[in-house]
Amino acid sequence: MICYFIFMVALAVVLALWEIQIEGKDGWAAKLPCWRITNKLVLKLMGGRPLTGYHFYMVTFLIVILHFPAVFTEWSFQKELLVWGFLCGLLLLEDFFWFVLNPYYRLSKFRRDQILWHRNWWGPAPDFYWWYLGAAAVLIYFGWR
Repeated sequence: MICYFIFMVALAVVLALWEIQIEGKDGWAAKLPCWRITNKLVLKLMGGRPLTGYHFYMVTFLIVILHFPAVFTEWSFQKELLVWGFLCGLLLLEDFFWFVLNPYYRLSKFRRDQILWHRNWWGPAPDFYWWYLGAAAVLIYFGWR
């Protein structure tokens, strides 16, 4: 289990650094030439953020690549829970590391008044961090049993 979490953190750091190179200081693909869906339902589901082509394909890529081991091993419900738990933890950590490692933000600017695209915050973090943390914990717990 320790290796599972070390790999999650390592991949999150690499993805964050990659995304920093792509987005720079303009988070949530604000200046990227990608499509955006901004209807009321999508904005509600995405916490006030548009669904961008950039994020849609990045997450789709991660889902596909995280299922790569299933090509060589027998599928099981427990393994599937571990994959989805890993994805939730990875997306949470990657987003956080994007700020911590981004020279335009760093940890000192990880605040509601500095990060305008994360509109809904619960305490010190965007609301979806708490949802992803809970989902990751439940999925990993039941996947590891």
